[in-house]
Amino acid sequence: MNPTNYERASAMNMLVNTEDFNGPLTMSSREVAELCEKNHADVLRDIRVMLEQLDEVASSFAGYYIASNGKQNPCFNLPKDLTLTLVAGYNVKLRKRIIDRWLELEGQGPRTAALTGPQLMAAALIEADATMKAQAAQIEGMKEDVAAHERLTKAEGSLNVTEAAKNLGIRPKELFDWLSHNGWTYKRPGASNWLGYQTKCNQGLLEHKSTTVIRADGSEKISEQVRITPKGLSLLAKLIFPTVRLIGGAA
Repeated sequence: MNPTNYERASAMNMLVNTEDFNGPLTMSSREVAELCEKNHADVLRDIRVMLEQLDEVASSFAGYYIASNGKQNPCFNLPKDLTLTLVAGYNVKLRKRIIDRWLELEGQGPRTAALTGPQLMAAALIEADATMKAQAAQIEGMKEDVAAHERLTKAEGSLNVTEAAKNLGIRPKELFDWLSHNGWTYKRPGASNWLGYQTKCNQGLLEHKSTTVIRADGSEKISEQVRITPKGLSLLAKLIFPTVRLIGGAA
């Protein structure tokens, strides 16, 4: 007899608990038989064959249960590894039952199977309600983003890079660098002014503004400046930290 294990009896037998709760968790051959809908005698035979093939001492796992007539009947109490080894040869549905039972014993498995029909319905409704509330909160949080995006898209006039950086909440140098490295702007060799790539101008993201400057000698100089349109600023708000929400707060 192994005093560190227990045996769950069926309705025909008395429940005998011989488990030391400080000892290792085991599963009895009776429970394996019940879960797998097998004859207990056949499960005992399978266990003996397994233990012999593994060179395990059968008496180390021997136990007993008491039938309703008071007679002690033999059983085996197996640890998890031997239990799963035993049922490895059983079909997948039976293995799944054993694994689910082990998870339940270890406090890891789902316990919804023990709920009644009305309890399952109530649990499903609670979960559905929580999901709907979470989705509603997410949608509400997105409204501010959408509103900010619309304000940027519909705004009139363009901004120079320094003004756009202020609206984006970053330093002008960071925005200049980002635009240059991501194919928005470039400089002609020997020139000091930034220009926008034609593809970005065609998309309505950038535009150029020409300014006539009078030099000291009276001659004129045309200065061209790249500017970011509201549509371009809206797109940059999605691509560059800190995103549209912070843009909306700064607007």
